[in-house]
Amino acid sequence: MEDSHRVDPSDAQSLQPLRSAVDQLTQDPYAFAQRELHDARPTEPYASFLPPELPTGPSKQPETSIFSAKEGGYLRDIAAILDPPDLDAWREKLFHVDETIVLSEEQFRTYFPHVDNVYSHRSTQHYKRKPLVSHYWDCRLKGRPPGTPKSDDPNKKKRKRTARQRDLCDVKIKITEYFPGYPVMTGPDAITNATESALAAESLPGVNALYSTTQQGGIPGGLASGPRENQPFGVLTPNPPLPPGHPGANGQRFFTIQRVNGNGTNGKNDGVSRGHRHTLEESDRVKKNSVQRYRLKEAQEKRKSLTATKARTMSAQNQAPQKTYHTKATGPAAVTVENHSQENELKLYGSCFCPFVQRVWIALEAKGIPYQYIEIDPYKKPPSLLEVNPRGLVPALRHGDWGSYESSVLMEYLEDLNIGPALLPVGDAKTRAHCRLWADFINRHIVPNFYRLLQEQNEQKQIANARELGDAFNSLVAAADPEGPYFLGSNLSFVDVQVAPWIIRLNRVLKPYRGWPKPEPGSRWAAWVDAIEANEHVQATTSTDELYLDSYERYAQNRPNTSQVANAINSGRGLP
Repeated sequence: MEDSHRVDPSDAQSLQPLRSAVDQLTQDPYAFAQRELHDARPTEPYASFLPPELPTGPSKQPETSIFSAKEGGYLRDIAAILDPPDLDAWREKLFHVDETIVLSEEQFRTYFPHVDNVYSHRSTQHYKRKPLVSHYWDCRLKGRPPGTPKSDDPNKKKRKRTARQRDLCDVKIKITEYFPGYPVMTGPDAITNATESALAAESLPGVNALYSTTQQGGIPGGLASGPRENQPFGVLTPNPPLPPGHPGANGQRFFTIQRVNGNGTNGKNDGVSRGHRHTLEESDRVKKNSVQRYRLKEAQEKRKSLTATKARTMSAQNQAPQKTYHTKATGPAAVTVENHSQENELKLYGSCFCPFVQRVWIALEAKGIPYQYIEIDPYKKPPSLLEVNPRGLVPALRHGDWGSYESSVLMEYLEDLNIGPALLPVGDAKTRAHCRLWADFINRHIVPNFYRLLQEQNEQKQIANARELGDAFNSLVAAADPEGPYFLGSNLSFVDVQVAPWIIRLNRVLKPYRGWPKPEPGSRWAAWVDAIEANEHVQATTSTDELYLDSYERYAQNRPNTSQVANAINSGRGLP
């Protein structure tokens, strides 16, 4: 029995070719086709007519769809395709798709972005054993339901969209993307099964035919089928090369576009077999194509750039340099500084624009006390000032080997020297207390509200601050002598000196920067303001209007770190 099943060695040797052929049938047809082509090149007499070995083509990743590629996908070179030749003819061709259109990768990248507004991508089909991918697109006017329900979140920004009527068109197209090296990588049935329809010859004005219809018994515009019928049993050979002139003849990526609605090619047997129910112009009205959107975005960015450049140029031309504070008195105050520049044991450290300094300065002038005025840059504190006031603030007074600071304290000190006319009534304790009470009111209500109004940038808050400052002045006027013109009557007093620096700054600072109104003629307030402005001691310590306008610009713009007073106002703290 065992001998009956034994194979004769001569028979086994004769069956070896058949066994090898059968074994090869189980192998990957792509690898087999590659090996057949490789083996044929050095020996076949017609090896020169075979396709070249897998050229790389335009894409960096040959087997990656250009639709899924990063950096713009098929739109990556959009700047180079703004005005291609025969654009109108190509748009009409790709709009109607009356028959299968074959495009090279360059043609697809050039012309499809000009019609991608017509279609809306629906799905993509990949093949495990075919070097191609199919993309299905519907006409955009077919419409589809929204992908996500509307949000009820009140904080979410709503998109301004207008719902379109659906089912206005039935056209569906299929874009088949053949990867580079397609004719080399495919097996005997790949091209026929993949295209699923004839690859008809296409031509456009000024464009050569992609490939011709040739060979008896072959597919028009496609591949000859004759040689396939003569293939020996069990032997796999690759398809013949694509015809000369075909976009993929040299192994490049190419595309076919065909209409599939109503013909069953999409696998659903749905829809009706007809073209668009609208014009290309209607598609352009509904949505702009990628090239148009690119141009609009480019123009918008250009306008923004020009506008920004123009604004910067105008700002640079019109914007005056920022003004800063003055460090030397001007006008009548400069004369007073000159007259009190000689050495004296009583030294006043001050700054020409500071109202707190002017308080003490007016008192010295009104009392006729000899003194030396020393101008200080408040932002460059000399050691001599720091010896008197470690904080470096002005005014500061040095009298021999003694020193002190704070304007109200210094005015009290000058009163206690009993030199010159008294600013507080002598021997009248009640009136003196009355004056001190309203001097404190000035420091608590008038001075802070003056700076709040000047530093505030919001117009509505400026109005509120102006009202508060006006109410404070009204309260002070109500407490003053009814006849005036000064607080206690006909003579300059302690309260007048306390408020005088801010009264003269109403017209010189608040009026130009915040529109402060002039006093009503004939009113008690107007009489007081006029008396302060005309007082010789006040005038002797007052600089020109320009000095105050320049020096207080920093406050009006509320620049950072303008002064400790400004910082205190901004933070809501009391004055330093």
